[in-house]
Amino acid sequence: MTGPELRQDPVTGRWVILAPERARRPREFRPAEDGLERSAPCPFCEGHEDRTPPEVLARRGPGSRPDGPGWRVRVVPNLYPAVVPGGAGAAPEERGLFRRRDGAGAHEVIVESPRHLVSLTALDETAVAEVLDVWQERLRGLGRERGLAHALIFKNVGARAGASLEHVHTQLIALPAVPVVVEEELAGARRHHDATGRCVFCEVVRAEEADGRRLVSGTGSHVALEPWASRFPFETHVLPRRHVARFEDLLPGERADLARALRDVLARLEQVLDAPHYNLLVHTAPFGQDGDAPYHWHIEILPRLARLAGFEWGTGFHINAVPPEEAAARLRGGRFKVES
Repeated sequence: MTGPELRQDPVTGRWVILAPERARRPREFRPAEDGLERSAPCPFCEGHEDRTPPEVLARRGPGSRPDGPGWRVRVVPNLYPAVVPGGAGAAPEERGLFRRRDGAGAHEVIVESPRHLVSLTALDETAVAEVLDVWQERLRGLGRERGLAHALIFKNVGARAGASLEHVHTQLIALPAVPVVVEEELAGARRHHDATGRCVFCEVVRAEEADGRRLVSGTGSHVALEPWASRFPFETHVLPRRHVARFEDLLPGERADLARALRDVLARLEQVLDAPHYNLLVHTAPFGQDGDAPYHWHIEILPRLARLAGFEWGTGFHINAVPPEEAAARLRGGRFKVES
């Protein structure tokens, strides 16, 4: 192999990325008994711009220069990419029973503050809203590139969640194929829409607001809840009340509302669970989908409190020891205030 490669499982249709270059990643921090212990100067801090590849996009102050200080949010290619630019439009190669394609796509890092912060809750609402705006801008830009089918925006927080840098950041990977997880969600949404003429996600939001037991918090345009069939303890979803399939179609007022909702729910998780390690995933429709398609973008926050074992891997069933009603009650309780 001379670069990343995608291979498709001939039974399930699932694509796997083989990326040997990723094995060269250094560990910026390692687990310690009382937290995280940094082992090197942080390449994401302001003044260390020469330690990353040249920026793809940056929100900067007047007079500042590219790849230098003076930025607020900065997007750079991942130094150890899972996929690389170029060739995404090429058709899969057939090798008898097996299918492969070059590991073409985009793998970017969105550095969300020039300061060495470790949580999105340390940013004020205006700064978080700008981060969300950058997420949207990169989705729109990559959606115009030939051959790319879908992009996942995701945040790994803490070593148990797969992070190798503690500085607050998000990653984005755009692929030439739609992931199986997204295909399953799309298929489920289509089935419900074909049977009822309604969006299943919109119906979930209405049902959960009417029930109330699994609600965590809400703003004018978004709601945070513990899903009915939570796979993990304190699994939390954030959904827009308005039907919209693509995250990049979020309106400016909704973006400000989402910034407030995200800071609130992350603060609740951090206080109740003592700053857990977690993954945050932005599920959005594939590129080219109509904005009114029977899908509904949403955010999943998955605290890494329990480990998957043989039963989960072997069956796809999850065993969750904390019912979502109990998790929601604990997250609603008490006073939660995020200082701006």
